[in-house]
Amino acid sequence: MARRESTSKFIKIRCPKCKNEQIMFGKTVTGVDCLVCGKQLAFPTGGKSRVRARILEVLG
Repeated sequence: MARRESTSKFIKIRCPKCKNEQIMFGKTVTGVDCLVCGKQLAFPTGGKSRVRARILEVLG
């Protein structure tokens, strides 16, 4: 049986309000808030998350 690899990655994002950088999973089932100021940075869509922050890097 072949092992299936995830199509989603971890991504590093920057909050547009306070410039805090944090890492999130690309397919979230709950909203992602900034850990510093609380601004909503991403929300689930049933697949890949809708990100409302600058994506700095896609991590493997």
